[in-house]
Amino acid sequence: MFSIFKRSKEQTSARELKKYYKIVEQINQLEATYSPMTDEELQAMTLKFKERLDAGETIQAIVPDAFAVVREASKRVLNMRHFDVQLIGGLVLTEGNIAEMPTGEGKTLVASLPSYVRALEGKGVHVITVNDYLAKRDFELIGQIHRFLGLTVGLNVPMMEPADKKVAYNADITYGVGTEFGFDYLRDNMAHSIADKVQRPYHFAIIDEVDSVLIDEAKTPLIIAGKMSANEELHRIAAMLATRFKVEEDYDFDDETKATSLTETGIEKVEAAFGVDNLYDLEHQTLYHYVIQAVRAHVMFECDVDYIVRDDKIELVDMFTGRILEGRSLSDGLHQAIEAKEGVTITEENKAQAQVTIQNYFRMYPTLSGMTGTAKTQEKEIMEVYAMSVIQIPTNRPRIRIDQTDLVFATSEEKYEYVAQEALRRHETGQPVLIGTTSILQSEKVASYLKKYGLKFQLLNAKTVEQEVELISEAGQKNRITVATNMAGRGTDIVLGEGVEALGGLYVIGTEKHESRRVDNQLRGRSGRQGDPGETQFILSIEDDMFKRFAKDDVEKFNKKMVRNEIGRIENKEVNELIERTQRIVEGAHFSMREYNLKLDDVINDQRRVVYALRDSVLRREDLIAQLKSMFDETIDFAVRDAAPEELDRIEWDYDKMERTVNSLFLTDVIVDREEAKVARILAAMQPEMDALKATIDTFQENEQVMAIIPQVMLGFIDRMWVKHLEQMAHLKEGIGLRHYQQEDPMRIYQREGLELFGKNYQELRRSIVEELITFMKTISTNQEEI
Repeated sequence: MFSIFKRSKEQTSARELKKYYKIVEQINQLEATYSPMTDEELQAMTLKFKERLDAGETIQAIVPDAFAVVREASKRVLNMRHFDVQLIGGLVLTEGNIAEMPTGEGKTLVASLPSYVRALEGKGVHVITVNDYLAKRDFELIGQIHRFLGLTVGLNVPMMEPADKKVAYNADITYGVGTEFGFDYLRDNMAHSIADKVQRPYHFAIIDEVDSVLIDEAKTPLIIAGKMSANEELHRIAAMLATRFKVEEDYDFDDETKATSLTETGIEKVEAAFGVDNLYDLEHQTLYHYVIQAVRAHVMFECDVDYIVRDDKIELVDMFTGRILEGRSLSDGLHQAIEAKEGVTITEENKAQAQVTIQNYFRMYPTLSGMTGTAKTQEKEIMEVYAMSVIQIPTNRPRIRIDQTDLVFATSEEKYEYVAQEALRRHETGQPVLIGTTSILQSEKVASYLKKYGLKFQLLNAKTVEQEVELISEAGQKNRITVATNMAGRGTDIVLGEGVEALGGLYVIGTEKHESRRVDNQLRGRSGRQGDPGETQFILSIEDDMFKRFAKDDVEKFNKKMVRNEIGRIENKEVNELIERTQRIVEGAHFSMREYNLKLDDVINDQRRVVYALRDSVLRREDLIAQLKSMFDETIDFAVRDAAPEELDRIEWDYDKMERTVNSLFLTDVIVDREEAKVARILAAMQPEMDALKATIDTFQENEQVMAIIPQVMLGFIDRMWVKHLEQMAHLKEGIGLRHYQQEDPMRIYQREGLELFGKNYQELRRSIVEELITFMKTISTNQEEI
C-alpha cells in the first residue's frame, strides 16, 4: 500500500479527504498540459509511463499525470469529463480500498482511472461486475478510453471458449462477472495441461458493487461438481416423511441460523419407517443424509421465494437480486430433495470436484479494491476479511432527497393496503413510484393490491428478468409505477423523465426492511441521484418476515403495549427502536455465519493450496523424477514407522505388515530383521533396494513415452484423491454440530480431524502413485526380459 495513502484510526474523514484533494489539485493543474496535445501525443504517454515504471518510479509518482491523461482521453472519446469527486474515488481504488459513492455519481467512469494506472504495470487488471450485462456495457463503454490510450481490453463471461478466455485474461484490462473469474480458477486447477489454463497470476482487481460480491454472495461457495445418479425412490420417500414431521416434536429448526436436526422422536420414526436399528450407524449414514436433506428442503426453502418451479425444473432465486441463478443448483442432494418435495423430475446429484469460497478466492489478489453506494455499515467485516478501508466520497452535488421516517402497521394486510393507497395518491399527481420488495412472492402480493385500485404497473422480478434493465431505467418516467425486488437492475441509473423534477422526483416505497441496512440504503439510493429531488418511505408491519424470524419474543412484549390508529398504523415511538435492534441482531447473525463458514473453508483452503501446488508442479513437469523419488522415500519411511510406532514397545511392532508393504514397493523382496529395535537401522538396511529402485527411476528421463505418461498418471491420482477428500470433509462438517457433548469447540474438532484426514489421504495419494509406478516398472522389466 502506498505510504501517502496510509490511513490511521485517528484520522478523521476530513483529514483523509484533504490528502486526496491535494492530489486532485495536481491533476487539475495538469489539464493545461494535456489538453493542447494531439491524439498521437496523448496516446504516446502510455509508453512513457511504462518506461518510468521500468526505470524504478513508483505507481504513486505517476498517478497525477496518468489520471490527467485518462480524463483528457475520456473527454475526447466519450465526451465525459471526470468530476473532482470521481478523481478522489479513483485514488481510493488505486490504493486498494473501497470508495463509497452514492447511486448516480458515475462509478463506472471512476473505474477507468485506477484500471489504466495499474494496467501500466503489465500484470493485468480485473474489473468485476455483478452481471454479464454490466460487464459487457463497461467493456464496450469504458474500454474505448483504454483502447484509445493503447491498452488491450478483454471480456470474460460464461460459455466462452477457453481460447477466447485466454485472450481476455492476457489483455491489460479484463471485464467480467466475479463468479466466472472464480470458476475459471477452479477449472484451471482441473486442467490436464498448462496450455489448457486460461488465467495468469493475480495482480489487481476492482469490484463494482463490492458489498454485493464480497458479502451478499459470500454465503455460498463456488463449486464445480460432477454428476452422479440420485436414488429417486429414497428421495421421494424421505420427502413424504418430511411432510408428516412436526417441528419441535420430530425435528428442531432454528429460524435465525436455519440449523436443522432430527429429535430423538424423529430418529425413531425414521428407524421405524425404514426398519433399521440405529440411524447413526455408519452403514445408515446415507439414509440419514437423505432424510435430513428432505427436512431441510421442507422447512428452509419456500417456493417463489428461494426458488421457482418452471418447465418441470427447480430454478434457484438469488435472494438479494431476485434474479434466477442460471445453471446453478444446490449440491449434496439438497436440490434433489426440493425436486422430490415439488414432485418434479429428479435430476442427477452434484458431487463437488473443486470448490472455493468467494472470500478465499478474492484474497488471492495482492491488491483488491471496490466501489459501492453502501459499505460503511459493513466496514468492520470488510477490514477483517479483506484488509480494505471504506472511504466515503463526497457527492458531486448536494443530496436533496427526503428520507421519511418509517411507517409501521400492526398487520401485513394493513401495510399492503396503505402501500397501494400511497401509490395511488402519488400516481394521481403523475409522480413516478418505485416499490421495492424482498422476494418474488412479496412483489406479487403488492401487485394484487395495486390491481384492486385499478393501477397499471410494471412488475419486475425473477420471472421477467429479460426486461430488467429496460424497466428499471424507465422507472423515473411520469405516471410510471414499478414493482421490483430490492436489488433488481442494480447498477442501472434511473433518469427522471420530463417534468418529474417539479413533481418531487422518484418516490421510492420499501415494503419490508431487509436483513441488512445496506440493502435498505441501496433501495433509497434509487432516488435523488446527482442532486435530483426524490423521496423515500419504508412502509412496514410487525408481521414482516424479519420480525417473525429474529424478534418473536420482542414482538410479543411490544404487542401488549401497542397503540394503533384507525388504519392500523402503530403510534408507539419505540417501534423504530424495535426495527433497528432487530436489524442489528440479523446483521450480527449473518456476520457470524459468514465468519464461521470462512473459518471452515480456511481449513480446506490450506489443503487446497498444497494440492494445487503439487498439481501445478506436475503440469509444469518440474523435477518430476526428483518428486517421484521423494514420494518413494516418504512412502517407505511411512510404511516402516506406521508398522513400528516409536511409542510402542518393539514386541508390539507389526513386522509382517511392514515387510508386506515395503515388498509391494521394491523391485526385489527384502527380509526385515525381527530383532531390530531401531527404526532408523531398519530403514538403513533397506537402502540398497531403495537406491536400486531410484536408479531405475532415473532411467525414465531417457524415455519420452514414459515421461509423457507419468504426469497423466499422477494427475489422475491427485484429482481422485481431492474429490474424495472434499466429500469426506463435507461429511465431517455435517457431523461436527452433533458433537457438543464432547465439551469441545466444533471448530477445533473440524480443524484437528480435517488435518488428520488430509494427512491420511495425502499419504495414500503418495503411496498410490508409487505403487502404480512400481507396477509400471515391473511391466517394462518383464517385457524387456521377454524380448
